[in-house]
Amino acid sequence: MTQDAVVTKLLPNGMAEVAVTRGTACGGNCGSCESCRFQKELHTEARNLIQAQPGQKVTIESKSSRIFGAALLVYVMPLLFFLAGYGLAAALGASEGVKILVSFAALLVSACVLVLSQRLNRNKNPITFDIIA
Repeated sequence: MTQDAVVTKLLPNGMAEVAVTRGTACGGNCGSCESCRFQKELHTEARNLIQAQPGQKVTIESKSSRIFGAALLVYVMPLLFFLAGYGLAAALGASEGVKILVSFAALLVSACVLVLSQRLNRNKNPITFDIIA
């Protein structure tokens, strides 16, 4: 996965801080929605493979599999927990209200699993970026 960025400063060990502009959900027409209320620019570290200097526009790259894996974890896992909770309660013959309660409890468990996995894996296998052009 590649994105355009701007080098903001050089860091030690061949790294650079880059600013990446977030894409908008509405395609850039911010007058038609209110999704652009959040920070429009993200700062991250990237390996400076081409010795880019501050102020230069660059292209950064990350492994798509890491990005898609994180998206799968954040978006799909809670849904699966929710449905599994409902299915488990249904298999046990629970009433509709209990099924819904169990499914939301499973959703809460998935949120806890996500937070714990993020805290445990933060430094083990982070998503890395490389400046390639």
